[in-house]
Amino acid sequence: MPWKETGVVEKRFEFVLRARSGSETVSDLCRGYGISRKTGHKWLKRYAELGTVNALFDRPRKPRGSPSKTRLEIEERVVQLRKAYGWSGRKLSRLLRDEGVTISRSTVDRIIKRSGLVRQEDQQKPATKRFERKRPNELWQMDIKGEYILRGVHRCYPLSILDDHSRYAIGLFPMNAPSGPEVRACLVSCFEDYGLPDAMLMDHGTPWWKTTSGHGLTRLSVDLIKQGIQLIYGSVAHPQTQGKVERFHLTLKRALRHRGVPQHYDLFAEALREFRHIYNEIRPHEALGDETPATKYRKSPRPYDPQPRKWEYPERSKVTTLNTAGHLDYEGHRFFVSEALAGEEVAYVRLDNLIVVRFRHMLVREIDLDTGHTRAVARSVNDQNV
Repeated sequence: MPWKETGVVEKRFEFVLRARSGSETVSDLCRGYGISRKTGHKWLKRYAELGTVNALFDRPRKPRGSPSKTRLEIEERVVQLRKAYGWSGRKLSRLLRDEGVTISRSTVDRIIKRSGLVRQEDQQKPATKRFERKRPNELWQMDIKGEYILRGVHRCYPLSILDDHSRYAIGLFPMNAPSGPEVRACLVSCFEDYGLPDAMLMDHGTPWWKTTSGHGLTRLSVDLIKQGIQLIYGSVAHPQTQGKVERFHLTLKRALRHRGVPQHYDLFAEALREFRHIYNEIRPHEALGDETPATKYRKSPRPYDPQPRKWEYPERSKVTTLNTAGHLDYEGHRFFVSEALAGEEVAYVRLDNLIVVRFRHMLVREIDLDTGHTRAVARSVNDQNV
């Protein structure tokens, strides 16, 4: 199948594995995967040169130089005009054209931003075009609102789960702490009431992303993967990716201020229930033609499975269960794979001096038998981010 399909790195790995086994010709494999012989030999060469599965990821296409970089004197003039008039790229590019300088409005805006001259009100302009999934439950957005400090030593962290298509608030839960077990309990409640989404969009928060892991797996994200939910992570330091849930949090913040932020945990939970009801059932939503989210939402036909079925791995793989620390036992040696996969069933294959470990559809770890070192199989931006 073509490289452009989902799981491109996994397909390249399968291609290299089969080609190096010698049981099939490269020409036959290329025909089977729908690629040219040139492409096939390119990936075989890259793997042979680096000896790691990470060689099968696309290389960055960023140019080495910047031949079209704006001359310093033009940048200085842009900054001067910005300070004088406070205008954006559209007007300033016209002024510069009258001075004999041709420069695009987008380039002027980039110079303004790079020079630290963007005002707060310039950054909060509404989007001119809205993007949404075509049907309910195709994508849920999930995020945790920053802490609310209550009386005494108590804190409240509202967890929001929003349907991308209808803006329906699937769940709005108060939490004592932004921990994996608390989030999981809230999600299971949503899944039991509304079924499963196809995918979930999140940021790189600790309950569902681990910064010290090359693939970001946590116990929570593993549970979601086992339900057949695709995990999508927003770009780092770019909250606009989750624009709907961010806007939902702004509406929540204003509503709580209007009625007075509760100072006790039980009262806060009650306020969240009331807000969710008003938001879903009563409040008209401009993006929905002044309809309410409840009129646009329908429950998912995919039920929650408290005992997910076992994954069927390829026949050429060896299947084993990691120990309670997330280690793989192989020929009398013990190798680290992932803490998040402790006690989980994984598969592995040997490729030359490497042991490559797979969890369900994901390549997660490679073990160098010569050195005993293990490396996370990096997930590319295109595979998991939006």
